[in-house]
Amino acid sequence: MAKLKSELEVACPCCQSVLIIDTNLGRVISHKEPDRGNKPELGDAQRILAAEAARREAIFQQSVDSEKTRGDALSKRFDEALRQAKEEPVTKPMRDFDLD
Repeated sequence: MAKLKSELEVACPCCQSVLIIDTNLGRVISHKEPDRGNKPELGDAQRILAAEAARREAIFQQSVDSEKTRGDALSKRFDEALRQAKEEPVTKPMRDFDLD
């Protein structure tokens, strides 16, 4: 496609894509993404999906295990607070007008 005088070719600073902008229209009329060498191959799709499924399963199992032990941790914290409350002496709380 022939480049017109009203078209500007600009490289995007973020993604290094080449944008072609028409100054008469005031908009981008086309873009071209740079070739990236890290694109996964179609043959690797099964392996990538299996790895993601295993990662999700591991995160789910970790969540399930933490929920199973959550009750034990809460009961330990409650028992500790109860023991501490029993050891503290019972005192009358200070009120503002008691200080006068």
